[in-house]
Amino acid sequence: MNKKSTSITFDDDAPITQTDIDAGKLVLVKREAGRVVRPKMRVTLYLDAEVVERFKQQAGERGYQTLINETLKSAFHHADIEETIRKVIREELHKEAA
Repeated sequence: MNKKSTSITFDDDAPITQTDIDAGKLVLVKREAGRVVRPKMRVTLYLDAEVVERFKQQAGERGYQTLINETLKSAFHHADIEETIRKVIREELHKEAA
């Protein structure tokens, strides 16, 4: 059974038509250092008013939603580091016990 490819290729030099826009065929991609940056996802999130106000105060010009995003990514990074450190300590303790 052959499955039809769902990937669409576009000619970068071809003009963009209203039909393309209406059909939702266009996806804007951001590139940094030649790599495609994954797009952000729109979500609805309810936060305490004091949390939002605190982020708004800290964010200044760059926007509080950006600061919230960066804070969440930082929390993931710190959790990964903490888990790695715990794993190394357990391995070292296991070696000493053996």
